[in-house]
Amino acid sequence: MTVNITVVKTGFLGVTTLIEALLDERASRKDISVRSVTSGSKMSSTEAQEVEQISNSLDTDLYLVVSPNASLDAPKNLALNLGKTKPTILISDSPASKIKDELVDKIGYVFVQGDPLIGIHKEFLDPIEMSNFNSDVLKVLSITGAFQALINEIDQVIEQIKNSQSITLPKLIIGKHTAVSNSGLTNPYSQAKALASYEIARLVARLSAEGAYKEKDRERRLLTVSAAHELIRQAAKLADEAREIEKQTDSVHRNIHDSSGKTVTKKKFFDSI
Repeated sequence: MTVNITVVKTGFLGVTTLIEALLDERASRKDISVRSVTSGSKMSSTEAQEVEQISNSLDTDLYLVVSPNASLDAPKNLALNLGKTKPTILISDSPASKIKDELVDKIGYVFVQGDPLIGIHKEFLDPIEMSNFNSDVLKVLSITGAFQALINEIDQVIEQIKNSQSITLPKLIIGKHTAVSNSGLTNPYSQAKALASYEIARLVARLSAEGAYKEKDRERRLLTVSAAHELIRQAAKLADEAREIEKQTDSVHRNIHDSSGKTVTKKKFFDSI
Protein backbone atom coordinates (compact mmCIF):
# COMPACT_ATOMS: atom_id res chain seq x y z
CA MET A 1 0.00 0.00 0.00
CA THR A 2 1.15 3.52 -0.79
CA VAL A 3 0.29 6.01 1.95
CA ASN A 4 -0.73 9.40 0.58
CA ILE A 5 0.60 12.18 2.80
CA THR A 6 -0.39 15.82 2.47
CA VAL A 7 1.90 18.31 4.19
CA VAL A 8 -0.04 21.47 4.98
CA LYS A 9 2.12 24.49 5.80
CA THR A 10 1.07 27.89 7.09
CA GLY A 11 3.87 30.20 8.19
CA PHE A 12 7.48 29.04 8.61
CA LEU A 13 9.43 27.10 11.20
CA GLY A 14 12.84 25.51 10.80
CA VAL A 15 11.14 22.14 10.33
CA THR A 16 8.91 23.59 7.59
CA THR A 17 11.77 23.72 5.12
CA LEU A 18 12.71 20.02 5.15
CA ILE A 19 9.73 18.04 6.44
CA GLU A 20 9.08 16.25 3.14
CA ALA A 21 12.74 15.36 2.61
CA LEU A 22 13.06 13.97 6.14
CA LEU A 23 10.52 11.31 5.22
CA ASP A 24 12.16 10.31 1.92
CA GLU A 25 15.77 11.49 1.98
CA ARG A 26 16.81 9.71 -1.25
CA ALA A 27 13.47 9.87 -3.08
CA SER A 28 13.47 6.06 -3.04
CA ARG A 29 10.50 5.14 -0.85
CA LYS A 30 7.73 3.32 -2.68
CA ASP A 31 5.40 3.17 0.33
CA ILE A 32 4.58 6.89 0.48
CA SER A 33 3.48 9.66 -1.86
CA VAL A 34 3.85 13.21 -0.56
CA ARG A 35 2.16 16.43 -1.67
CA SER A 36 2.56 19.86 -0.08
CA VAL A 37 0.17 22.78 0.22
CA THR A 38 1.48 26.04 1.64
CA SER A 39 0.40 29.58 2.39
CA GLY A 40 4.02 30.75 2.49
CA SER A 41 5.05 33.00 5.36
CA LYS A 42 1.54 34.32 5.97
CA MET A 43 -0.72 32.47 8.38
CA SER A 44 -3.95 34.46 8.72
CA SER A 45 -7.39 32.86 8.78
CA THR A 46 -7.82 33.60 5.08
CA GLU A 47 -4.60 31.79 4.13
CA ALA A 48 -5.38 28.90 6.47
CA GLN A 49 -8.85 28.46 4.99
CA GLU A 50 -7.46 28.47 1.45
CA VAL A 51 -4.86 25.78 2.15
CA GLU A 52 -7.52 23.76 3.98
CA GLN A 53 -9.76 23.86 0.91
CA ILE A 54 -6.95 22.75 -1.40
CA SER A 55 -5.84 20.03 1.03
CA ASN A 56 -9.36 18.60 1.23
CA SER A 57 -9.36 18.17 -2.54
CA LEU A 58 -6.35 15.80 -2.46
CA ASP A 59 -6.42 12.04 -1.98
CA THR A 60 -4.94 11.80 1.49
CA ASP A 61 -4.38 9.16 4.16
CA LEU A 62 -2.45 11.40 6.56
CA TYR A 63 -2.22 15.15 7.09
CA LEU A 64 0.89 16.79 8.54
CA VAL A 65 0.08 20.37 9.53
CA VAL A 66 3.19 22.49 10.12
CA SER A 67 2.92 25.95 11.67
CA PRO A 68 4.62 28.28 14.13
CA ASN A 69 2.68 28.89 17.35
CA ALA A 70 -0.22 26.59 16.58
CA SER A 71 -2.05 27.92 19.63
CA LEU A 72 -3.21 30.76 17.36
CA ASP A 73 -6.73 30.30 16.02
CA ALA A 74 -5.85 30.02 12.31
CA PRO A 75 -3.37 27.10 12.46
CA LYS A 76 -5.18 25.40 15.32
CA ASN A 77 -8.52 25.42 13.51
CA LEU A 78 -6.82 24.33 10.29
CA ALA A 79 -5.45 21.23 12.03
CA LEU A 80 -8.67 20.48 13.89
CA ASN A 81 -10.78 20.80 10.74
CA LEU A 82 -8.52 18.49 8.74
CA GLY A 83 -8.50 16.08 11.67
CA LYS A 84 -12.25 15.59 11.27
CA THR A 85 -11.65 13.85 7.92
CA LYS A 86 -8.29 12.05 8.16
CA PRO A 87 -5.57 11.26 10.73
CA THR A 88 -3.73 14.52 11.37
CA ILE A 89 -0.47 15.38 13.14
CA LEU A 90 0.15 19.00 14.13
CA ILE A 91 3.84 19.96 14.12
CA SER A 92 4.73 23.22 15.82
CA ASP A 93 7.05 24.94 18.28
CA SER A 94 7.09 25.47 22.05
CA PRO A 95 4.27 28.08 22.33
CA ALA A 96 1.84 25.52 20.89
CA SER A 97 2.25 23.39 24.01
CA LYS A 98 -0.41 25.45 25.76
CA ILE A 99 -3.14 23.82 23.62
CA LYS A 100 -2.06 20.20 24.00
CA ASP A 101 -4.98 19.41 26.30
CA GLU A 102 -7.41 20.72 23.67
CA LEU A 103 -6.07 18.21 21.15
CA VAL A 104 -6.57 15.05 23.18
CA ASP A 105 -8.53 12.42 21.19
CA LYS A 106 -8.79 14.82 18.22
CA ILE A 107 -5.42 15.01 16.47
CA GLY A 108 -1.83 14.09 17.18
CA TYR A 109 0.93 16.57 17.82
CA VAL A 110 4.70 16.93 17.93
CA PHE A 111 5.93 20.20 19.45
CA VAL A 112 9.63 20.94 18.94
CA GLN A 113 10.93 23.15 21.76
CA GLY A 114 14.24 23.78 20.01
CA ASP A 115 12.70 25.28 16.85
CA PRO A 116 12.90 28.94 17.90
CA LEU A 117 11.15 32.14 16.90
CA ILE A 118 13.13 34.29 14.48
CA GLY A 119 14.00 37.97 15.19
CA ILE A 120 11.07 39.63 13.43
CA HIS A 121 12.02 43.29 12.98
CA LYS A 122 11.97 45.22 9.74
CA GLU A 123 15.21 47.05 10.53
CA PHE A 124 16.96 43.73 11.20
CA LEU A 125 15.46 40.82 9.28
CA ASP A 126 16.18 40.63 5.56
CA PRO A 127 16.01 37.50 3.38
CA ILE A 128 19.65 36.61 4.00
CA GLU A 129 19.42 37.00 7.77
CA MET A 130 16.29 34.85 7.68
CA SER A 131 17.88 32.05 5.64
CA ASN A 132 21.11 32.17 7.64
CA PHE A 133 19.18 31.86 10.92
CA ASN A 134 17.24 28.89 9.63
CA SER A 135 20.39 27.15 8.39
CA ASP A 136 21.66 27.25 11.99
CA VAL A 137 18.32 25.99 13.30
CA LEU A 138 18.41 23.06 10.88
CA LYS A 139 21.87 22.04 12.09
CA VAL A 140 20.69 22.11 15.72
CA LEU A 141 17.53 20.09 15.05
CA SER A 142 19.39 17.61 12.85
CA ILE A 143 22.32 16.75 15.11
CA THR A 144 20.65 16.99 18.53
CA GLY A 145 18.08 14.33 17.58
CA ALA A 146 14.95 16.47 17.35
CA PHE A 147 14.40 15.64 13.68
CA GLN A 148 14.96 11.93 14.31
CA ALA A 149 12.38 11.95 17.10
CA LEU A 150 9.90 13.60 14.71
CA ILE A 151 10.66 11.12 11.89
CA ASN A 152 10.18 8.17 14.23
CA GLU A 153 6.72 9.35 15.24
CA ILE A 154 5.55 9.94 11.67
CA ASP A 155 6.99 6.64 10.44
CA GLN A 156 5.10 4.75 13.14
CA VAL A 157 1.81 6.22 11.94
CA ILE A 158 2.69 5.45 8.31
CA GLU A 159 3.31 1.81 9.25
CA GLN A 160 -0.03 1.62 11.07
CA ILE A 161 -1.87 2.95 8.02
CA LYS A 162 0.02 0.61 5.66
CA ASN A 163 -0.92 -2.41 7.77
CA SER A 164 -4.54 -1.33 8.39
CA GLN A 165 -3.85 -1.20 12.12
CA SER A 166 -5.54 0.94 14.73
CA ILE A 167 -3.89 4.36 14.47
CA THR A 168 -2.22 5.85 17.53
CA LEU A 169 -1.31 9.47 16.86
CA PRO A 170 1.70 10.95 18.67
CA LYS A 171 1.43 13.20 21.71
CA LEU A 172 5.00 14.38 21.98
CA ILE A 173 6.83 17.48 23.18
CA ILE A 174 10.48 17.26 22.13
CA GLY A 175 12.55 18.61 25.00
CA LYS A 176 16.31 18.33 25.37
CA HIS A 177 16.44 14.78 26.74
CA THR A 178 13.95 13.43 24.22
CA ALA A 179 15.98 14.99 21.42
CA VAL A 180 19.36 13.67 22.56
CA SER A 181 18.00 10.20 23.30
CA ASN A 182 17.03 10.01 19.60
CA SER A 183 20.28 11.51 18.28
CA GLY A 184 22.34 8.33 18.03
CA LEU A 185 25.20 10.17 19.72
CA THR A 186 27.15 7.77 21.93
CA ASN A 187 30.09 9.76 23.32
CA PRO A 188 29.02 11.51 26.55
CA TYR A 189 30.81 14.69 25.48
CA SER A 190 28.89 14.64 22.22
CA GLN A 191 25.67 14.19 24.14
CA ALA A 192 26.53 17.06 26.49
CA LYS A 193 27.29 19.38 23.59
CA ALA A 194 24.01 18.40 21.90
CA LEU A 195 22.09 19.00 25.13
CA ALA A 196 23.67 22.44 25.48
CA SER A 197 22.94 23.22 21.83
CA TYR A 198 19.26 22.37 22.21
CA GLU A 199 18.91 24.40 25.41
CA ILE A 200 20.49 27.41 23.72
CA ALA A 201 17.95 27.10 20.91
CA ARG A 202 15.17 27.25 23.50
CA LEU A 203 16.70 30.43 24.94
CA VAL A 204 16.83 31.90 21.43
CA ALA A 205 13.03 31.69 21.27
CA ARG A 206 12.64 33.56 24.55
CA LEU A 207 15.06 36.31 23.49
CA SER A 208 13.42 36.67 20.08
CA ALA A 209 10.00 37.01 21.70
CA GLU A 210 11.33 39.60 24.14
CA GLY A 211 12.88 41.66 21.36
CA ALA A 212 9.94 41.29 18.98
CA TYR A 213 6.99 41.80 21.31
CA LYS A 214 8.01 43.13 24.74
CA GLU A 215 10.94 45.55 24.51
CA LYS A 216 9.76 49.07 23.62
CA ASP A 217 13.10 50.84 23.30
CA ARG A 218 14.19 50.66 19.66
CA GLU A 219 17.92 50.15 20.19
CA ARG A 220 17.44 47.62 22.97
CA ARG A 221 14.94 45.55 20.98
CA LEU A 222 17.25 45.46 17.94
CA LEU A 223 20.17 44.38 20.14
CA THR A 224 17.98 41.71 21.74
CA VAL A 225 16.84 40.10 18.48
CA SER A 226 20.39 40.31 17.15
CA ALA A 227 21.64 38.59 20.31
CA ALA A 228 19.14 35.79 19.70
CA HIS A 229 20.61 35.25 16.24
CA GLU A 230 24.13 35.23 17.66
CA LEU A 231 23.01 32.57 20.13
CA ILE A 232 21.59 30.23 17.49
CA ARG A 233 24.92 30.53 15.65
CA GLN A 234 26.70 29.28 18.78
CA ALA A 235 24.13 26.52 19.21
CA ALA A 236 24.85 25.35 15.66
CA LYS A 237 28.59 25.35 16.38
CA LEU A 238 28.07 23.17 19.46
CA ALA A 239 25.92 20.75 17.49
CA ASP A 240 28.56 20.56 14.78
CA GLU A 241 31.24 19.87 17.38
CA ALA A 242 29.12 17.03 18.78
CA ARG A 243 28.94 15.33 15.38
CA GLU A 244 32.65 15.83 14.77
CA ILE A 245 33.45 13.92 17.96
CA GLU A 246 31.38 11.01 16.65
CA LYS A 247 33.22 11.15 13.32
CA GLN A 248 36.60 10.90 15.04
CA THR A 249 35.64 7.51 16.51
CA ASP A 250 33.83 6.35 13.35
CA SER A 251 30.56 6.10 15.26
CA VAL A 252 28.13 8.36 13.38
CA HIS A 253 24.71 6.70 13.64
CA ARG A 254 22.67 6.60 10.43
CA ASN A 255 19.00 5.68 10.13
CA ILE A 256 18.26 5.13 6.44
CA HIS A 257 14.89 4.59 4.76
CA ASP A 258 14.97 1.76 2.23
CA SER A 259 12.53 1.55 -0.67
CA SER A 260 9.92 -0.23 1.45
CA GLY A 261 10.01 2.49 4.10
CA LYS A 262 11.77 0.24 6.58
CA THR A 263 14.57 1.89 8.56
CA VAL A 264 18.00 0.29 8.38
CA THR A 265 20.88 1.44 10.55
CA LYS A 266 24.63 1.55 10.38
CA LYS A 267 27.38 2.89 12.62
CA LYS A 268 30.75 2.38 10.94
CA PHE A 269 31.46 4.40 7.79
CA PHE A 270 32.24 1.38 5.62
CA ASP A 271 29.57 -0.92 7.05
CA SER A 272 27.22 -2.33 4.42
CA ILE A 273 23.44 -2.42 4.89
